[in-house]
Amino acid sequence: MARNAIGAKIVGKPTGVKLRLKKGDQVRVTSGKHRGAEGEVLRVDHEKGRVLIKNVNVIKKAQKPTQDNPRGGFKEQEAPVHASNVSVLDPKTNTPTRIRSQVLPDGRKVRVAVKSGTVLDE
Repeated sequence: MARNAIGAKIVGKPTGVKLRLKKGDQVRVTSGKHRGAEGEVLRVDHEKGRVLIKNVNVIKKAQKPTQDNPRGGFKEQEAPVHASNVSVLDPKTNTPTRIRSQVLPDGRKVRVAVKSGTVLDE
């Protein structure tokens, strides 16, 4: 929740981070423990500025015993990575690239890879 200098709520101002990443994008981790790992974006969290990538940053989470699983145990699942540590892969060259937006002649606004000019949104 956004607040001003004296602690009053700021109404109507977005609190999330503007990300150019979308679910289904192919990305590469550019820094951190999982640097160089590639995968598909499963979820984007605009509030926290994080993305969930398939088979990257896998953690073991302890499970309490339940009626379905009386022994409990550990479950492996992906943990989110900060969006600043990933970059989208250019579909043409398979290298990391920046993204810009462009308005096509038919009026659609699409994301375009800076390196090759390839349209990312189909």
